[in-house]
Amino acid sequence: MTPPRLGIGVIGAGRVGAVLGAALRAEGHALTGAYAVSDASRERAAELLPGVPLLDVPALVERSEMLLLAVPDDQLGPLASGIAATGLAPGGQLVVHTSGRYGTEVLAPLARAGAATLAIHPAMTFTGTRTDLPRLVGCPMGITANEEFLPVAAALVVEMGGEAVVIAEGDRPLYHASLAHAANHLVVLVDQSRRALARLGIEDPGTYLRPLLEAALEESLQRGSGALTGPVARGDAGTVAAHLDALADLDATAAPLEPGDVSDTYRALALAALARARLPEGDLVTIRALLEAAPPPEES
Repeated sequence: MTPPRLGIGVIGAGRVGAVLGAALRAEGHALTGAYAVSDASRERAAELLPGVPLLDVPALVERSEMLLLAVPDDQLGPLASGIAATGLAPGGQLVVHTSGRYGTEVLAPLARAGAATLAIHPAMTFTGTRTDLPRLVGCPMGITANEEFLPVAAALVVEMGGEAVVIAEGDRPLYHASLAHAANHLVVLVDQSRRALARLGIEDPGTYLRPLLEAALEESLQRGSGALTGPVARGDAGTVAAHLDALADLDATAAPLEPGDVSDTYRALALAALARARLPEGDLVTIRALLEAAPPPEES
């Protein structure tokens, strides 16, 4: 039996909202409109949601059977309260948000107005382009809802090609922190390594790093800390000391707008690696002392 088709209003045509709207439209749902403020969002809507009118929030609420709220985390609560305060939301309307941080409690004002509230968070990084659409296939999506509405959330996930994973309301902050820590801080780490290699004159540091990073990522996804290699895992204190000297020099000579934070990041992550390394006590103490030592003051 084919699930009923819905008239969906997209509030927030950013990287996530526009892509998910396009995915649901491809499954036969009608898009009643999209709310887009910035020029980038308007261009994204034109590209991914051609022919969909750009409307204000009250108009979308009035004409939609389902609202897809794809706005920044800190805007979600005020948006839900604002919609509820207008009295426009009809009973029985579906309201879905895409925040990883929140479950459905943030939508409580709309639930009290009679809406069925769902949280659906795809565990992937979005580019806001059509290349995201095939990447939705098989993507885990964390869903949170009252038990009676979980099948609705799961059905929407299946329509977008994803795999539904139920996340309890109280577990959402840790769930989101784990994903943000992995993805966002990986970007920082790779950016720092790219900058260091570029300083050496390597023209395409991303390509240079790719084989190493792809192998390390695959191994760590399979084996966790068992994939750890390198000087800390081997107990090579001399190499760690040389790294710290080189990175301190890198930071000290950073360009004016370039963050000089590679050494601090290395120390923090190396200490975390040390906690996972099975080293003899003497090696462990020596390397910890190196990593915890205050870096030399910068020369004026």
